[in-house]
Amino acid sequence: MSPKELVLALLTAAFVDHDPEAAKPLLAPDYIQHNPAIPTGADGLLGAIPIVKDAGLTVTTHRVISEGDYVVLHNTYENADAFGAPSLIAFDVFRVEDGVVAEHWDNLQAPPEATVSGRSMTDGPVDVTDHDRTQKNKELVVGFVRDVLGGAAPQNVTQYMDPAVYIQHNPLIGDGLNGLMKAMEEFAAQGQVITKFEPQIVVAEGNFVFVASDAVMGGEPWAFFDLWRVDAGKIVEHWDVVSPIPAEMAHDNGKF
Repeated sequence: MSPKELVLALLTAAFVDHDPEAAKPLLAPDYIQHNPAIPTGADGLLGAIPIVKDAGLTVTTHRVISEGDYVVLHNTYENADAFGAPSLIAFDVFRVEDGVVAEHWDNLQAPPEATVSGRSMTDGPVDVTDHDRTQKNKELVVGFVRDVLGGAAPQNVTQYMDPAVYIQHNPLIGDGLNGLMKAMEEFAAQGQVITKFEPQIVVAEGNFVFVASDAVMGGEPWAFFDLWRVDAGKIVEHWDVVSPIPAEMAHDNGKF
């Protein structure tokens, strides 16, 4: 199986069929877990399957991208109270090694009833295109993250995006560069200033580029999992899941 096929088979076994026996051969025995609530190791995930089955947890996958050994899923989980809320939007990142799933990171966020843009956190284009531009699109987005979000050279923002064309799915931010700048000013006024924004995982396929970043906002540790869509050499659309990093976890692997 390809990395995508392997990861989707694991997702189906664990969270659709709720079948630990089907999931077990797809996992490395020393499976590394970064979800703060689940113990590390294959047994940690396998032990969670009966719990989510009893809760009636379901999953809908909106987007799948893959690069090398990494696979990113953009998911919605329902009946997910065991992980913090009845409904959760997620980015799940998996690393495949030697034909099994070896490592997992995720970020979870409850969707609000309304968003500034009027869009949901998951709607929009899903088709992966422009495979020949994967590397160029990856370099574009990493530059945007470094210069604009990381603060290295925010004046370069128009090198990466058209100020008028930035379709936003973050529930608190409006469209366009003006929407982004307005939101950042409002966050700063509330003491939510970003003082650290360091990419830890970057996965690109065609017109989609995913970045997971270790951040400090308002003096507290946060995780930002962002997905951008690129068209004709410019960033045109953005989805994200943002979550505080808890001080205590069910393992010693950390968030990243």
